[in-house]
Amino acid sequence: MMLQNHDHDHDHGPGCGHTAIRHGDHVDYLHDGELHYHGARGVEAHRLEVGPANQDDCTPEHACGDHEAGHAHGPGCGHEAVPHGDHVDYLVGNHLHRPHGDHCDDHGEVALESA
Repeated sequence: MMLQNHDHDHDHGPGCGHTAIRHGDHVDYLHDGELHYHGARGVEAHRLEVGPANQDDCTPEHACGDHEAGHAHGPGCGHEAVPHGDHVDYLVGNHLHRPHGDHCDDHGEVALESA
């Protein structure tokens, strides 16, 4: 699942200041719109897989109650970007939201690790 290596000025881990997300058998850290994992070959950029827990369905009935009406997810919206499948979702609480037309889709929960 390694996408690419990155030069890094610090090690991710508890207390590093980045949001930690459980990803399979390990923990990734959100950093600049990527999920970073310190592996044997350096820092790896991961993506959450599309599957039963984090589907890629259109959910127009989803009520985005965790932010104000008219809020649009995108760069600079105040929510962290999370790579998911072939797209980017935004972390709202512990849920993945994806902008889609006049609504946002609910792409499921993620397991946040304590900092």
